[in-house]
Amino acid sequence: MTVYDVIVIGSGAAGYTAAIYACRAGRKTLLIGGSLSGGQLMITSDVENFPGFPDGVLGPELMERMRKQAERFGPDIIFDDATAVDFRNRPFTVTVSGKTHSGRAVIVATGALAKWLGIASETKFRGKGVSTCATCDGYFFKEKNVVVVGGGDTAMEEATFLANVVRHVTVVHRRDTLRASGIMQERAMKNPKIDFLLDSVVEEVLGLDKVTGVKTLNLKTGKESVLKTDGLFVAIGYQPNTEIFKGQLHLDDRGYIRTKAETETNVAGVFAAGDVRDHKYRQAVTAAADGCKAAMDADRFLSEHND
Repeated sequence: MTVYDVIVIGSGAAGYTAAIYACRAGRKTLLIGGSLSGGQLMITSDVENFPGFPDGVLGPELMERMRKQAERFGPDIIFDDATAVDFRNRPFTVTVSGKTHSGRAVIVATGALAKWLGIASETKFRGKGVSTCATCDGYFFKEKNVVVVGGGDTAMEEATFLANVVRHVTVVHRRDTLRASGIMQERAMKNPKIDFLLDSVVEEVLGLDKVTGVKTLNLKTGKESVLKTDGLFVAIGYQPNTEIFKGQLHLDDRGYIRTKAETETNVAGVFAAGDVRDHKYRQAVTAAADGCKAAMDADRFLSEHND
């Protein structure tokens, strides 16, 4: 059975970059890309903040370019989901479609998924006014009105960031009090460009070709209202894709992989990169940088453990 030097699990910016660097280091590499390859950028429209694209690039096109670049260096690639791992002994094993693959080092780059409201109109307008990333898409709403849904630190961060760009921000939260930390609440509440609509939920996103408003429901009074807006930012958190690593890798209370010295996990020879460990920045460029670091760390590990 083939024993790979490096197995990369995940095919977003972190995974593809890790595969590129591992292959260029001369390591026999397997990339397990998942059944839905490309990560969150596959549901992103215009990307204007990734270096090297002065006119911007569509998210799916950016990931297609990364995929082709990775393929150029010759890793074996499986576009299916990893269903189990065993990190107790080296070589480590990863199971895909019932078949077990072995690797002397593993890079976990499975990413995280944004939590959505779960309404049909939200899906319809993704990339047309509905977003989960203010730093990615806020620029497109310059001098416009937007709505942020959420009551935690993420929502307050998004609202505060957007207030520097847009005309006005309305935060919609289902409870009568926010869940965010005191300092984050205070910062948002003191901002004259941010208002709050509490005890309310977004029932529907309105518009034809783009967002023009949202229908809200007050949970205490039962009253429905229409709020005119140019954009909707859903900021109710992220869910890291770490289910198969539970019990083997150390996770924090939100499910993100804990790392030390950049990308090292608690298991020597297993590294983590991108949104699966980073709940602070969550950018394509930082995920790609993580993938680079993880591959370099894996190469160094293999050089020190030449078995």
